[in-house]
Amino acid sequence: MSTASEPFAGKSIAAEPQTGAVKLTMILSGVVFALMMVFGLIMRAAQGQWIEVDPALFYQLLTAHGAGMVGTAALSGAAIMWYFCGRHIVLTAVIFWAFLALFLLGVVLILGSIFIGGYGGAWTFLFPLPAMSGGAWEADAAATFMLGYVSIGIGFLLYYLELGRQIHARYGNLVRALGWNLILGREDDNPPPPTIVAAAAVTIFNSIGIILGAAVLVASLVHLLVPGFEVNALLAKNLIYFFGHVFINASIYMAVTAVYEILPEYTGKPWKTNRLFAIAWNAVLIFVMAVYWHHLLQDVVMPPWMLVVGQLVSYFSGIPLIAVTAFSAFLYVRGSKMTWDLTSSLLVLSVAGWAVGSIPASIDGMISVNKVMHNTMWVPGHFHTYLLLGEVAMAFGFMAWLVRGKTIAQMSGLDRVAFVTYLAGAAGFVTVFLFSGAASIPRRWAVHYEEWLTHDRIGTLFSVLVVLGTLLFVLRFVLRLGRSDS
Repeated sequence: MSTASEPFAGKSIAAEPQTGAVKLTMILSGVVFALMMVFGLIMRAAQGQWIEVDPALFYQLLTAHGAGMVGTAALSGAAIMWYFCGRHIVLTAVIFWAFLALFLLGVVLILGSIFIGGYGGAWTFLFPLPAMSGGAWEADAAATFMLGYVSIGIGFLLYYLELGRQIHARYGNLVRALGWNLILGREDDNPPPPTIVAAAAVTIFNSIGIILGAAVLVASLVHLLVPGFEVNALLAKNLIYFFGHVFINASIYMAVTAVYEILPEYTGKPWKTNRLFAIAWNAVLIFVMAVYWHHLLQDVVMPPWMLVVGQLVSYFSGIPLIAVTAFSAFLYVRGSKMTWDLTSSLLVLSVAGWAVGSIPASIDGMISVNKVMHNTMWVPGHFHTYLLLGEVAMAFGFMAWLVRGKTIAQMSGLDRVAFVTYLAGAAGFVTVFLFSGAASIPRRWAVHYEEWLTHDRIGTLFSVLVVLGTLLFVLRFVLRLGRSDS
């Protein structure tokens, strides 16, 4: 068996690989998380009619918020996985810097297209909407937005190529890195640790997703420049939702390596790679690419077998998560007498939030429910649960760990205030979304009817708490980072 914290014995690997680049990335991630949450607060306040926001600006904010939160979740997840993979394989620093530079270039292009060019077609760039704005934006704004995505995609492909190359060099091939020797009961004197199993799976499925996303981006760009160039709208929608669903899920699957690597420090028990763990991650590799069909249940022209598979996979996709990560985390914490500081509290919360978020997602994956719920607030309710109580909590837990120091201490009073504020705000915020969806309040509407204002205003109050908690986390990280680097 191999443990999460067992380093690669064959080469000398730094105990803190490329820490400077990772810390800079987490600062950027924390600041953007806070800014995107402020955008979300503005939109909720506008829906509640507490402030007035022009609908055109609302959809620009909605586009920036969606692209920004998804992108930053992926950026922070990538930094976390890169850091912990560096404990087990030798990674080339220049590749990470190139990845970060291409990501930031993409951010500049996306923000310019939105707030200078007026693009407001949502982060999904659903074909043919970017080319049919009704005069809200010009074609060059839509093209700039897509070029921003292309830049980010190229950066991520460089990132995954380096991971795949080094994993292959260390373990011989990705099949072994996925734990197939354990699955088949073969002897393996150096089985991959959990972080490498996760990295191998994410490298495969997110590379496929990004390549298919790039294909539809290029086709859409050509259509913008040459309107006579025809693109099959249903095929484009499939490719877009495949890319989007895989990409946002990859952000969580990258960040969960923080749980595998850090929690054993608190429990005193290693997180082992065993047959069940390897089977679960190989199941994730398949499910995460097949489950996107539940986004297309309302497309009656889709082949029925795909819709049936989408529903079934929606049911089954939560099993590897709950059976392996969530259940294992519960067993590790139970009876371990671990110290509850900000890091451990956020990481345990993230696993719980991730598991809870799978429940409304599975409900939405039911065809009978999806027909009436998919275009309501229920859907942002379930994916905000994944993000706020899942991936983002993992990122903040990792940030707290980076500046924790060498000894584990009890949570301070200010840390407790920040944690409780964030938890109360995030839990209340997503609950209001889910209740709003159950009340058939539609999503993506800039202007709401008076009957919906109570939901909107309660959600706005909870979003204030989320922003406050986030600002405390980020400020704490920056202040302690300055002391730890001095």
